[in-house]
Amino acid sequence: KDMIIRGGENLFPVEIEEVLMRHPAVAEVAVVGLPDERWGEVVAAFVRFLDGAERPSVNELRSHLRSELSPQKTPTRWFAVDAFPLTGSGKVQKFAIRSAWEAGEYEGHELTA
Repeated sequence: KDMIIRGGENLFPVEIEEVLMRHPAVAEVAVVGLPDERWGEVVAAFVRFLDGAERPSVNELRSHLRSELSPQKTPTRWFAVDAFPLTGSGKVQKFAIRSAWEAGEYEGHELTA
């Protein structure tokens, strides 16, 4: 099952992704757990914005999520991406996103508040 364990709490990325996809500037999103010394894992959102859309701030994205979800489900790390690694059937390969992050491939892509 696709799940993030943050401080002993089970969080489901699909729930966070569904809310983020309702933001008008978001084209695609993948939410994954990234390793963290304090929490075990933290919530990270990798977002592809719509072409030509004004890119929202991290604070705007957080506010959008918090209107529907509890604070612990809000990503602490945000990354802007141009594309996602996909399976042959077109599904996002979240394990490949985590591996690429661990290899430093998303350096310079992190969004800040």
